Amino acid sequence: MPHTYTSVNEYLQNRFGEKIYKLSLNAGMTCPNRDGSLGSGGCFFCSEGGSGDFACGPVLSLSCSAKDIVSQIEEAKKLVKKKTKGSRYIAYFQAFTNTYAPVDYLKEVFFAAINHPDIAILSIATRCDCLDENVISLLKELNSIKPVWVEMGMQSCHDETLKAMNCCYTFEQFAKSTYLLSENGIDVIAHVILGLPGESRQMMLESVLAACSLPISGIKLQLLHILKNTKLARMYEEEPFHIMSMEEYCDLIVECIDMIPENIIVHRLTGDGPRKLLIAPMWSTDKKKVLNTLNKLIRA
Repeated sequence: MPHTYTSVNEYLQNRFGEKIYKLSLNAGMTCPNRDGSLGSGGCFFCSEGGSGDFACGPVLSLSCSAKDIVSQIEEAKKLVKKKTKGSRYIAYFQAFTNTYAPVDYLKEVFFAAINHPDIAILSIATRCDCLDENVISLLKELNSIKPVWVEMGMQSCHDETLKAMNCCYTFEQFAKSTYLLSENGIDVIAHVILGLPGESRQMMLESVLAACSLPISGIKLQLLHILKNTKLARMYEEEPFHIMSMEEYCDLIVECIDMIPENIIVHRLTGDGPRKLLIAPMWSTDKKKVLNTLNKLIRA
């Protein structure tokens, strides 16, 4: 029997009647485990761009104005113009931790995005330890205007893995923040990385199950990418660890799909690493082949 799931494209098509593209934005924030508040160097798998390598925008500094955000939206629209005939988009604050700033600053950049007439959804990538009462109140206010998604990096439910990757938070912290957001009516999208060093297939599956046991509305399954100029790249160079083959990864994804409840939207099955930064796995650069292989397995 086919392996069924609800894709984000299917969900958006049903809700808005058209394909909705993400516009990656950068509000110039950093992270508490980069600036010394919790740690330094960031998560070991995270690029120098704070996972926002495809985003428009500034280097690190809280200097964005509402006008700057509008300019980024217009620039990002030009980048996806060839892909879509639609008129609505998701404003995705992607780079670094996008609730790690004074609330007045967050208000300026988020309201600039959500009030743009072409923006249908506001999506905010952040950490579970950067969501205090004032931030939650702001997110709730924004969510009353247009839908707000909070994309949080869980990565793994195994604290030993999170510690080894210098994430500086625990699964318990992630779970508490998920419940808090859900109680305030805000959709949570959990990010899970598959292939982290030291994790067995069973541990990866446990992370997917753990994420799905929480009140999340969506999940992203992300293939581990080893990127240049990261601590993970140095670890891999000094003591290479197992990197899944395309066949291994696709088989794992099918098993993950079977675990995900129908009410949880699947936002990603793999992921893109910037080609100029990617060290491994190189097979992931052939995205068409990966997706075709996945589709065959899912339909089988």
